[in-house]
Amino acid sequence: MVGNMVQFPLSVLTLLLYSKQQTMKILLLTVLTSLLFISSAPKPQTIYDIKVQDIIGNKVSLSRYKGKVLLIVNVASKCAFTNQYKDLQALYEEYQDDDFVVLGFPANNFLNQEPHSNEEINRFCTSKFGVTFPMFSKISVKGKKIHPLYQYLTSKKENGRLNAPVQWNFQKFLVGKNGKVIRYFKPTERVKNTLIKKAIRRHIKGE
Repeated sequence: MVGNMVQFPLSVLTLLLYSKQQTMKILLLTVLTSLLFISSAPKPQTIYDIKVQDIIGNKVSLSRYKGKVLLIVNVASKCAFTNQYKDLQALYEEYQDDDFVVLGFPANNFLNQEPHSNEEINRFCTSKFGVTFPMFSKISVKGKKIHPLYQYLTSKKENGRLNAPVQWNFQKFLVGKNGKVIRYFKPTERVKNTLIKKAIRRHIKGE
């Protein structure tokens, strides 16, 4: 009787240890499978492979801008450069009929200078600056939570052309009609600058 009482808990213990080992094996297999999936996920060849959300939350594939020259800008409403919204809108109006689009991406990566909701941002930029160029939902343009679009724009490993970490709000990336990064302009460089306009015109013409 005593022997049976000793054997029973030992059997239970053995079963528990076996179950734990099996659980650990399953967890390890799950982690390895996830890592394999991540490493094998195809990198975007152009920005057309990337999806975003517009300012009101609709999913948008950047492939809708195929064949257009793009100026992609991380914007903020409480920055010393916020008045550049006005310049960006003027630039958009000047060249929108020539296969050119400005794309605005609000980001709160610098000194909490874009703390507002998408709805508030949309209302602000349209009422104060008359913005009609496409605006998108808030994203992160740097750090661990960087959006895939900005991972592509800022890393030579991704875009094959340049390394250009975002320095501040209103950094501008010029993208060609083939969806590939051409160059970037610093936040301090305003779009009414002759050099920027010249670069845009040249790529609109396909030079």
